[in-house]
Amino acid sequence: MDDTSVPFRAGFACFVGRPNAGKSTLTNAIIGSKIAITSNRPQTTRHVVRGILHRPNSQLILIDTPGLHKPKTLLGERLNDQVRQTWSEVDVVGLCIPADEPIGPGDRFISREIAELKAKVVAVVTKTDLVSRATLLKQLTAVNEMADFAEIVPVSAITGEQIEVLVDVLSKHLPESPQLYPDDMISDEPERVMIAELVREAALEGVRDELPHSIAVLIEDVEDEETDQGPRKKIYAEIYVERPSQKAIVIGKGGSRLRVVGTRARKEIAKLLDARVYLDLHVRVAKDWQRNPKYLQRLGF
Repeated sequence: MDDTSVPFRAGFACFVGRPNAGKSTLTNAIIGSKIAITSNRPQTTRHVVRGILHRPNSQLILIDTPGLHKPKTLLGERLNDQVRQTWSEVDVVGLCIPADEPIGPGDRFISREIAELKAKVVAVVTKTDLVSRATLLKQLTAVNEMADFAEIVPVSAITGEQIEVLVDVLSKHLPESPQLYPDDMISDEPERVMIAELVREAALEGVRDELPHSIAVLIEDVEDEETDQGPRKKIYAEIYVERPSQKAIVIGKGGSRLRVVGTRARKEIAKLLDARVYLDLHVRVAKDWQRNPKYLQRLGF
């Protein structure tokens, strides 16, 4: 069949779900590039990231949202507002429910909230690689009984199983529309925000439980410089924590941990920018920044 007879579809989709339901990993698997930071800690995503998937007959713009949660701080409230704002503007919503955990009150709460939207709602059962076929079947039945979804798609972002099927399903529910972004664009997220997120991901890796919410990163400056080995990007970044004890954890004994964070982040940033990178990292204490409107504004929330 001639492709011209198939209408071109373009539009916005977002994954929602409680924290740690696999939304960011799924976004990265679909776009095929690291546009959302991933971590095994809940509430890692703080920015709404747009990834753009180009196909012959469609353009799927994926928005990654923070997990909806009970807010304990002003930051938490702002993140929840951001989620609801995003939901109201998309064409398709994918509700992510992990295959390896029973459906909980959080899943039901989000399901009720999105039932009011004009968007089509697709249930996405994530992390299917972690369960047996029998467990998966039980979970799919439970999801089916939970609400009236347009479709239910089981996937594994880790093995890639059913990812293409999910993209087909999401694209099918987009409106007929001309292309919305140029062919070579995979995200419209500002470069500095993506760099900051990669530094934050590296800083989150392997730290104790009290730290994930307390770390924020601000990129102070990005300079182009010439060296004997050729051009490189010089990036000045500040890692913010809320207490001196947290600063000590991030820096590590004799600066050992901060060096590891710097090395890990630099490699990812170099891949993102396709350039050599020099990363200048400093750790600062901003007392209770998650509750302080002035700090939240400075840090981009």
